[in-house]
Amino acid sequence: MNLKKIILSLAVITLLSSCASGYKTINPSNINYYSTATDKSVNLQYKYELLDKKYKKKEVARGVRLVAIKVTNNSNEDLVFGTDVNLTYDDGSKLYIMENDKVYSSLKQSPASYLWYLLLTPINLYTNKSQNGFQTETSSTPIGLLVGPGLAGGNMIAASAANKKFQQDLLDYDINGVTIKKGESVSGIIGIRSDGYNSIKIKVN
Repeated sequence: MNLKKIILSLAVITLLSSCASGYKTINPSNINYYSTATDKSVNLQYKYELLDKKYKKKEVARGVRLVAIKVTNNSNEDLVFGTDVNLTYDDGSKLYIMENDKVYSSLKQSPASYLWYLLLTPINLYTNKSQNGFQTETSSTPIGLLVGPGLAGGNMIAASAANKKFQQDLLDYDINGVTIKKGESVSGIIGIRSDGYNSIKIKVN
């Protein structure tokens, strides 16, 4: 493999790995939960690792974890999440739930970061014509005028669309302050400050 092919291969790999990520909508009521905890007839189910691609990388880099939860109230009274019902870690210390706007700003993609594709705008494709073994003409095609703005615009649109879906999920499944009626279940999505996947417990006041 010659040097030009190596450079081209590396460029293609870089471009593909730098593309915007899509976002798959999360529905916490339809998730298969494997982790559970119970306190005073109130059951908690939860699941980490909801995100993938760039959103997952942001989780690791920013020390934020998105968690889907489902709370089932089997007690004899209505309970308010965040007041009557709280989450803790194994050692009993309180688990603080981040505000939605902070979760969003920590994990969202940055559409402006794809503007670097505009650096490809000056690229020209050169072709040589030859006759009887002799080069007779060299022509250039300004492919960068399409490639640069096309990749920049396409990725910015894709990133913005994915972010909008992500933000909507955070709003739609905000469980803080929600009343969980006796005999009913409520599902939601929360963001917490964590570098790992610690066990979560439920605490009924």
